[in-house]
Amino acid sequence: MSDTDLPAAIPAATVILLRDAVGGLETLMLHRTSAVAFGGMWVFPGGRVDEGDRRAEDADDEAAARRAAAREAAEECGLQIATTELVAFSHWTPPMETPRRYATWFFVARASEGDVLVDGGEIRDHAWLPPGEVLERRARGEVDLAPPTYVTLADLAAHGDVDAALTGAASRRPVPRYATRWGVVDDGAVAMWAGDAGYEANDPDATGPRHRLWMLPDGWRLERD
Repeated sequence: MSDTDLPAAIPAATVILLRDAVGGLETLMLHRTSAVAFGGMWVFPGGRVDEGDRRAEDADDEAAARRAAAREAAEECGLQIATTELVAFSHWTPPMETPRRYATWFFVARASEGDVLVDGGEIRDHAWLPPGEVLERRARGEVDLAPPTYVTLADLAAHGDVDAALTGAASRRPVPRYATRWGVVDDGAVAMWAGDAGYEANDPDATGPRHRLWMLPDGWRLERD
């Protein structure tokens, strides 16, 4: 089957909710049940863009994604976020060979006041954690993350508080777009993005600049020039 025969990626949206804590920046992580998409993983609130999120006057897909992100925050964790408070952070498209592909806008926002409420169905649990700690837990095998979540947490770990994170997000213009390609290496895999020497040829052994995530049995490692 050629790339043109594959179904289009499903539009989706994710919101990274942030708060300031005594120890610094924290982000809300949700633990999905094994019976749903991204089952068993720790994720940010989010889901597919529904028809009700679209408007005839929308100039592009970002507007509908903003509404979807705000709606999913309310549905999955009970926090109300205005679409105007969302700052576009990145856009991710999975590899062509992914069975069910979601083209996902990632937004960041300061979390609203109120208790986090999860349904105990699709979402099993939640935790407010520093981005760096989530990465450390992944290294210890305590949590499972998708590559976009891992890279996002690595970017957020550079900021000490919500203001710095939001300012950093607003400076990422144009919004970074990641169209992932997989490469197979001994005992593991590599996710590559534009700018990596192996990206165009899908060759992880190509020499040159790096923009990739190594996913090996002894751990994951983000490498970018």
